[in-house]
Amino acid sequence: MADIVGGPYRSTLVDILERGGRYTCSGAIAGPMVTPDLRPLYLRDLTLTGSTVIPLDVFDRLMGYIEGGEIRPVLAATYPLCDLREAQQAFIDKQYTGNIVVQP
Repeated sequence: MADIVGGPYRSTLVDILERGGRYTCSGAIAGPMVTPDLRPLYLRDLTLTGSTVIPLDVFDRLMGYIEGGEIRPVLAATYPLCDLREAQQAFIDKQYTGNIVVQP
């Protein structure tokens, strides 16, 4: 599982991992401070990692999966540039799943 949000929802994501699962954090837009419960880590043999830089070929492979229809990015909403305030408010409110796109 890859998490770019962090914050209080992080513990829910860790809780749904199965034995031997892996959690990677590469951002914390919902907040960087969390209080982890260490028991799931050792009781279910979980692996937690952080990630900031990816190998150069990852983006090309990801685009291949998208172009091949194997995965689809989750789009929460699309806003025209004239509605930038509404897009920013939606981002701040954090009541969405996926990406918010602002089109020129």
